[in-house]
Amino acid sequence: MKFKSFTISLFLITLSLSSFAQETETDTITKQLSEVIVRGFESGRKLTETAASVGVLTIKDIERFQNTTLVPVFNTLPGVRMEERSPGSYRLSIRGSSIRSPFGVRNVKIYWNDIPLTDGNGNTFLNAIDMNTVGNIEVIKGPAGSIYGAGTGGVLLLGSNKADASQNAKEKSRSYINTSLGWGSYGLHNRAISWNLATEKINSVVSYAHVQSDGYRENSALVRDVLSWRSNFFVSSHKTLNVSALYSDMKYQTPGGLTQAQMDANPRSARPSTPVIPGPIAQKAGIYQKLFNLGLSQEYRFNERWTNVTAIYGMFSELQNPFITNYEIRNEQTFGGRTRSTYAFRTGNLPSRLTFGGEFQKSDWVIRNFGNRGGKIDTLQTNDNVGSWSYFLFTQLETDLPQDFILTIGASYNRVKYDFLRISDAPNIKPIDKFLPSAFLPRIALLKKIKDKVSIFASISSGFSPPLVNEFIAGYQSTSFLPSLASERGINYEIGTRGYLFNRRLSFDATAYAFRLQNTIVRRVDEAGSEIFTNAGGTLQNGLEISLNSWLVRNTEAHAIHEVRLFTSYTLADYQFKNYTQLQTDLSGKSLTGVPRNIWVSGLDMTTKPGFYLNSTINFTDRLPVNDANTVYANSYWLLNARIGYQQTFKPLALNIYVGGDNLLNQLYSLGNDLNPVGNRFFNPAPTRNWQVGGNVRIYL
Repeated sequence: MKFKSFTISLFLITLSLSSFAQETETDTITKQLSEVIVRGFESGRKLTETAASVGVLTIKDIERFQNTTLVPVFNTLPGVRMEERSPGSYRLSIRGSSIRSPFGVRNVKIYWNDIPLTDGNGNTFLNAIDMNTVGNIEVIKGPAGSIYGAGTGGVLLLGSNKADASQNAKEKSRSYINTSLGWGSYGLHNRAISWNLATEKINSVVSYAHVQSDGYRENSALVRDVLSWRSNFFVSSHKTLNVSALYSDMKYQTPGGLTQAQMDANPRSARPSTPVIPGPIAQKAGIYQKLFNLGLSQEYRFNERWTNVTAIYGMFSELQNPFITNYEIRNEQTFGGRTRSTYAFRTGNLPSRLTFGGEFQKSDWVIRNFGNRGGKIDTLQTNDNVGSWSYFLFTQLETDLPQDFILTIGASYNRVKYDFLRISDAPNIKPIDKFLPSAFLPRIALLKKIKDKVSIFASISSGFSPPLVNEFIAGYQSTSFLPSLASERGINYEIGTRGYLFNRRLSFDATAYAFRLQNTIVRRVDEAGSEIFTNAGGTLQNGLEISLNSWLVRNTEAHAIHEVRLFTSYTLADYQFKNYTQLQTDLSGKSLTGVPRNIWVSGLDMTTKPGFYLNSTINFTDRLPVNDANTVYANSYWLLNARIGYQQTFKPLALNIYVGGDNLLNQLYSLGNDLNPVGNRFFNPAPTRNWQVGGNVRIYL
């Protein structure tokens, strides 16, 4: 109750400050905030005209942080939680979707420059993306299966940086180079360089980024190199060709989880060895991963009514994972395509738009598991060939109704098939073909605009999430395949409001939702550390998400203080298991594992006329259960991050230098907990107080 009262008080204070700023600074306002256009649900509408819970982060939101990790960037969004068990080991949760993610990103569909980065297994190596290459982020929270297919958590749309167009009418092109360097605690070092070109016929960015760190804990070093290229070729007024290429080469060590006593005694230690099972240092545990993603797309505008966007892509990855109990080698190739056509028309006086299309994906894996003898490959344990084949067809109708109502009706039809062949069982080879039941995913949404400043909306949507390859194969060393594992299915009910107040000095966004998930897939770990997945009843997920963005001072060129912005977000997650029995114990009514009930994030940004600036963020994360029985909790914590810097343009150079600190309150906390582990090794301690210094230079050519 104290926390909720504090949040309400903060909301009222923000309103009061905004009102004061409105009354005292109105005459100094020279421009209005531009409306955010979202890509979610393929509508291309303003955010205030989108009947869905969508979070948007611009390049300015990303650049508030130290250009080394996306974790604090994502965590400014309500309903979104990103964790990092060790450098490079990400886990992304949208509305509690990380319960199935021991590492990596699952149950969230991710697109990179409109090209699927999620493979046919529903897994995404988000750690292959370097923060320096990201230019915009859009998060659709909750099921979006009517347009994007499988995934009950949500959809993440990532876009790489685009070259800034010329601001001078006399200039027809702009070419420049961006360079950045940074150093930090625990051996952190990052550098990046990009060449940017913007003309009437092309917008292109080629970039290279490198980051390395010794890590806060033992056996947690990271080295990552990312090369990316994105170009838009404006062939004519009707035709645009797009190319997106990404190559990532990364290796990072995994220190393993600690018990509470071990974390309190030495949070920087790796998981210790036991007389039976060696630790990660002895086994040289880590991830060695290479990924290449290439996509080609064409946007064609036939006339004012018809447009089509079609993309084809391929993705290749190699992964080696020396683990405590085994050594896995996984090679994957994925091919696919997506097409979308839009027809704009009028029914009487009602403008409408019909969107329809489909997406196809084919993935194949060769998965070999060996024994691990001190970080070296030992005897072959299993040799599997796995295939995934999926497609979905979608359609959506949007109609502008009288009285400023907007109605959206959409649906998709989804099919998924897995092929499994354990070659190591020869001569008794028994191939398995697993066709999952088809899924029809409807969605309906209604939005009401109020004077183009405020809108309210409601929606009902359906989602499903099929089991992954890792979940079908029961354990690293198992000889079994679980064809009985069922897909998760859920229905989401949502109501929200967003808009602008006080001459656009305050923007707000609030959403309440109720999500009902059936056949929830949960993770178990046996004594050897091998994973086993099973369906465990359902979950009741009720939540509230609020975000506020207030400009206390804006565009005051005549004063020393140029801009002051205060933002805050709050997430309430009331999640419980339903009809969930573990062995003989009924866990119905227990809180959903790994999900904090309350999260509050707030930040203050300030820029000055001389060029000095401040970015500061504070994050409160409530305690959370780390086992299904709710007998063990990870402690709550407060994180304070701040950065001060100086930026100025000295033609032909633009300079930005900064110094920053993370976890300035020196909290001992776990950012990325292991759920339901054997031996109560729940915790992965995050770095205590640490520092960074760096800068970047833009050189205009």
